[in-house]
Amino acid sequence: MNTNEAHENHADPYEIDASGHPGGSGRLPEHAPRLDWAELAPEAFKAMVRLDTAAKRGLAPVLLNLVKIRASQINHCAFCLDMHSKDALAAGESAQRILQLDAWRESRHFYTAKEVAAIELTEAITVLTDGFVPDEVYARAAAEFDESELARLIVAITTINAWNRFGVSTRLVPGHYTPAS
Repeated sequence: MNTNEAHENHADPYEIDASGHPGGSGRLPEHAPRLDWAELAPEAFKAMVRLDTAAKRGLAPVLLNLVKIRASQINHCAFCLDMHSKDALAAGESAQRILQLDAWRESRHFYTAKEVAAIELTEAITVLTDGFVPDEVYARAAAEFDESELARLIVAITTINAWNRFGVSTRLVPGHYTPAS
């Protein structure tokens, strides 16, 4: 078999199929969600939505998207990564800043001082197994945000961590979210 025949008989890993996925039909199947917690605990879901809405007030959407993506990366919540990356892109965020977020310490020049302070605080609050939120991390955030903004930022970070835990524990399936227009 020559290389042209081999190419014709196998999915091109650089080709995008009709659903927007690489490699055509050679993809692994989706996992199934464990349960629909929002349907089974609607009061809790509605309370989370209200908390999320309250935390957003007064904070820049660009900053909130970075915080949500970074926490979701740390928590390995594929559903939330899918959702918040798509929301960020739809809001005009650059793919480069999203891609560099996991390595923000080496890519600080992509972000403002305020964004770096928020990302650093997000990591400290998200990874509490490393100890308390360090005073120097809190001080850097407090230097960039007024007290009201800082309080809402802490609520937003705490809220996305809760959403991540719902997503990971119930195995929400990424890939089907479409941002609102």
